Amino acid sequence: MKEITAEQRRDDILKEIQTKGKIRVSELSRKFHISDVSIRNDLILLESLGKLNRVHGGAVEPNSLYGRMNSRERYNTNVSAKKALAEKVADLIDDNDTVMMNAGTTLTYVLRALRRKKNISIVTNSIQNASEINQFPAFNVTLLGGQIDSRYQFTYGNDTILQLKNYHAHKCILSLDGISVRSGLSLYYTNEALTIQAMMDLSDTVIVAADASKLGRETFTHVAPVSKMDILVTNRSDKNEEIEALREKGITIYEA
Repeated sequence: MKEITAEQRRDDILKEIQTKGKIRVSELSRKFHISDVSIRNDLILLESLGKLNRVHGGAVEPNSLYGRMNSRERYNTNVSAKKALAEKVADLIDDNDTVMMNAGTTLTYVLRALRRKKNISIVTNSIQNASEINQFPAFNVTLLGGQIDSRYQFTYGNDTILQLKNYHAHKCILSLDGISVRSGLSLYYTNEALTIQAMMDLSDTVIVAADASKLGRETFTHVAPVSKMDILVTNRSDKNEEIEALREKGITIYEA
């Protein structure tokens, strides 16, 4: 086999996972004629960049484990971190605010934390979260119409954007998959990107709620530069360099 650089090998690893959906350390070790330890180090690096998720014996596509979960399983993942983020986000919302929100189980926790507020108007494309909000009589709920993404239970498309443009919000609370000073705000899937962009443009203040694993990560679909975000609520971590770089961009950061 012709000798290749570590960078070329990692590019090949990513091509494998994009084709197969999963890869095994033992198979990669044989393919590249290097040790299992070296392959694991490659996978650790690629995971830190948001390119894959490591599992026992190998790796899978980014977010594929989460993507295979049903709504209840997603809701019950990283519960303590989501609750802490939700409480901090709720502190940033005032009585009588109008709030735009996209889809995401983290935002389900945010909605529950908002129950102590009064007269909150919510505009959302999340079918699941609209049903959740409907249980709280103090909330006014608008569910945006449009095409339905059945896997993630949200609406999207031209009809969604046209309806959204009828509204203006004091705050926009977003759940995203990647937050990187270098590459911006990103998602694993494409359908919701235009809706999120419109929500940002139609709100006075943009708040992103994201756990620290998403910091420094670039995922599949670019949504916007980080400068479109006013406030980031995340949990305490060792991502100090990324946090400081975001602060230098003028972004207010709260660590729950």
